[in-house]
Formats: sequence, structure tokens, C-alpha cells
Amino acid sequence: MNLPININDLLTARTVEWERLEFKAGWNPEEVTHSLCAFANDFHNLGGGYIVLGIEEKDGQPVLPPKGLRVNQIDKIQKGILEMGHKIQPFYHPIIVPCKYKGKNIIVLWAVGGQTRPYKAPVSLSKKNRTYRYYIRKGSSTVIAKQHDERELIGMTSTVPFDDRIHHTSTIDALDLGLIRSYLKQVKSDLFDESAGMNFLRRAGRCFVSLIL
Repeated sequence: MNLPININDLLTARTVEWERLEFKAGWNPEEVTHSLCAFANDFHNLGGGYIVLGIEEKDGQPVLPPKGLRVNQIDKIQKGILEMGHKIQPFYHPIIVPCKYKGKNIIVLWAVGGQTRPYKAPVSLSKKNRTYRYYIRKGSSTVIAKQHDERELIGMTSTVPFDDRIHHTSTIDALDLGLIRSYLKQVKSDLFDESAGMNFLRRAGRCFVSLIL
């Protein structure tokens, strides 16, 4: 699947604040698990965030051109992310988007605010680890929630931001595909061209994710 926003705009923070972006030169399962947990907790109600694998970070900004990922890493990483989702309590899974940027393979993890926060993640992925902690974002860093942050996070359990709430009784008729495609065109998303040739139900379902950005 393509992203609902333009990859160039994402990597230059034109459409997403820097604190909602995290870059990783390679694949580090433990660090990614902690960051996914933090974005899922969406402590400041910013709408989650994005983790970009294959691009190095320096002083909070991407180092370009990208380092990229090897082709034989892509499938392994995607399977690893699914496995990691089961280590987060409760289960959490981001939207995974493998793509090419400046000729290099990267993976973008779109981690929206979770519906069942607060989330905990293991401090270590070691088999001997039994310790779980709440992780949150502080600026552009992923940190373990302090005691007062933890209390506030737990208190936010019943207050999922309006934009992140699922409308359980809505139907496909509530979607205006014209407006959705207009938005995708405006933000230069690759989904705009893709949406034109999709089956109606499939197109509506996949384009609808753009509305929670």
C-alpha cells in the first residue's frame, strides 16, 4: 500500500512535525518496539507518528541520500514487526509501507494513536526479560514514562482523540470518494493514481485511511 501523503514531504517534515518522525539507519527490533509503543500511546494527542527504516538520523533530521535497506531484509523486517506487535500489551500493529526513495529501499511504519491505550512494551527483547514499561514521546525522543506521566497516561485511557476514534456504525455510503481523492491529489500522495483503478469497496477502504492523518 502507498502512503496517504507524499514521501518527500514526509521526510522533510512539510506535512508532519519532527517530533512525530523517527529515523533508523537499520533494523533494531528493540528500539523500534519502544518507539511503536510510544506512538501508540500518543501522549500529546498528535496522531501517532512515523518510523522510517533505512535512513540515518543526525540531530533529529534525516541524513540524505538514504543508506537504504538490502532487498533480502524487507520481508524479514515485516515479519519481525508483526512479531513485535504481539510483544506490546495490548497487541498493536502499525501500517507497514515498503517503498523506494532516491533509488534505495526503505520501510515506513505509520503508527497511529492506538484505540486501547495505554500500551506497555518489554524493556528488553531478551527471553529472560519480564519487565514491561509504558513508553511515550518527549519531543523527538522515545522515553520510559515517569511516574507522573504514567498516571496521566492511564487517565487518558477513556479519552481517545476524536480524529482517532473508530465510527463503528458508519457505512461505506458515508464516504465521499471525490473529496478523498481531492485530498490525496492536494498532498501529492501516490494513492491518488492508485485509487482511480481500484474496485469501489477496496478503493474506499484504502483511501479512507487518509482521513485519520
